[in-house]
Amino acid sequence: MTSPHKRILVTAALPYANGKIHLGHLAGAYLPADIYVRYHRSMKHDVLFICGSDEHGVPITITAEAEKITPQAVVDRYHAENRATFAKFGMSFDNYSRTSMPLHHDTAKEFFLKYHEA
Repeated sequence: MTSPHKRILVTAALPYANGKIHLGHLAGAYLPADIYVRYHRSMKHDVLFICGSDEHGVPITITAEAEKITPQAVVDRYHAENRATFAKFGMSFDNYSRTSMPLHHDTAKEFFLKYHEA
């Protein structure tokens, strides 16, 4: 069976990097997407599964203030912890990145500008 699409891109909600991933996160947002991706891979479809830590937002500031550390320290810690948790759970992300990466900023800007022009 071939896919009706040349490529399939799957992502899941980007978790804020302000706390640990728990079973509710895994079962609610990431496991269904992972199962979907694994199905397409088993069918030999061209699928890419991306996700990453959302490192922008009020929840991060709140955590930083509560812990009396910088927002950067919060996102650095929880990005690493959450990435490790996803790996231990066996999530099949092709790329788990960070919204603070220049590539993310450039891609978001390019997307917005194309949308704005249209």
